[in-house]
Amino acid sequence: MSTKVPTETPLRMEPPISPGAEPFWEATRECRLVLPWCLACERPFFYPREVCPLCLGTAIAWRPATGTGVVYSFTIENRPPPAAFSMGKPYVVALVELDEGVRLMGNIVGCPLEKTEVGMPVSVTWEALSDGRHLPLFEPRREENAL
Repeated sequence: MSTKVPTETPLRMEPPISPGAEPFWEATRECRLVLPWCLACERPFFYPREVCPLCLGTAIAWRPATGTGVVYSFTIENRPPPAAFSMGKPYVVALVELDEGVRLMGNIVGCPLEKTEVGMPVSVTWEALSDGRHLPLFEPRREENAL
């Protein structure tokens, strides 16, 4: 997992913290990606909630995720968000299928818009938020054995 942390103040709306998602957001303070796992059916799920959507089990544990996956679907957003949250240019919003089998939505960064494609291998990277949390984003996966 990438651990680089930008030092700039983000120009985006920062996500609220729901009670069921507190462990997720606490882990992001250390740039760690964690997923809720149902202890009854032994499967991960996402988004965080208090009941497993697969078997309705209520015993949930938070486990580390690899932070790698592939782009399942994406869109290029050309219309800027409200001025208070404008990133100033088009950006990619993607649904990433993590290696654990769950899908997580996030921006694709570090890649020209036209190079983003379904099936592209990605890994998590982080954007600092104003309260010490970090927002998980995704960037093209670098080959570890590349020369």
